[in-house]
Amino acid sequence: MAQLLDGKEVAATLKEAMVKQIEGLKAKGIVPTLGIVRVGAKPDDLSYEKGATKTCADVGVAVKNYALPETASEGNLLKVIHEVNVDKNVHGVLLLQPLPKHINDKVIRVALLPAKDMDGVTDGSMAGLYSGSGAGYAPCTAESCIQILDHFKIDVAGKKAVVLGRSTVIGKPVALLLLEKNATVTICHSKTKDLPEVVQEADIVIVAIGRALSVGKEYFRAGQYVVDVGVNPKPNGEKGICGDVKFDEASLLVAGISPVPGGVGPVTTCMLVNHVIRAAVK
Repeated sequence: MAQLLDGKEVAATLKEAMVKQIEGLKAKGIVPTLGIVRVGAKPDDLSYEKGATKTCADVGVAVKNYALPETASEGNLLKVIHEVNVDKNVHGVLLLQPLPKHINDKVIRVALLPAKDMDGVTDGSMAGLYSGSGAGYAPCTAESCIQILDHFKIDVAGKKAVVLGRSTVIGKPVALLLLEKNATVTICHSKTKDLPEVVQEADIVIVAIGRALSVGKEYFRAGQYVVDVGVNPKPNGEKGICGDVKFDEASLLVAGISPVPGGVGPVTTCMLVNHVIRAAVK
């Protein structure tokens, strides 16, 4: 049976370290503060906001909410973005996406300062990740994958890593983060030929394709470490969520695997709060 790459364990370790950092900042009169900007009230947005708010409360980070109605104009949102950009007491911003279709997300991505962008959604943050300049912050979900590997002392240097998925939220940034740690990285997608065979060649597998239980035992072999980023409703009307990987099959083959739920999710909100603390220190 595979080692469980338990995100709750990782999150607990991160929270303990963050509490100590925040105590040091508060002793200097600095209260790390996250601004959460939301347009509308989509269930996914509300769930992420709730999780982020709870993690902030757990470690002592303050939260300011900027909630706009679904019908808010692009100009209204730009005013809020300008407000958080110039507010020295708001150290970082979580801009919940996707935005409503009537708002040009490219305009908003340019407007938010990379230094305030805690989830790596702006063009400036993405450019900083690509160039390795340190400007901005990596997307939290992508960074949480690396944090899980680091916590369980899974060295990726010189190893073959395969990333299933090429989104700008997870696939591309996690590939860049793996490259920074000296892995040899292959990004796979729906057009990749002989996909199971390609994945079997990897030592590290990051799965982020967004299709419930679509990656089964034919993709895996002994010795691999798998991080499942998928968060999907269970099929056939079952209650709860599941990952992209068929956990019961993969866990009998691989060396280690993250569960869903309880894997990447708890670490993602911790990385968001960690970014706020880093921004406050700066």
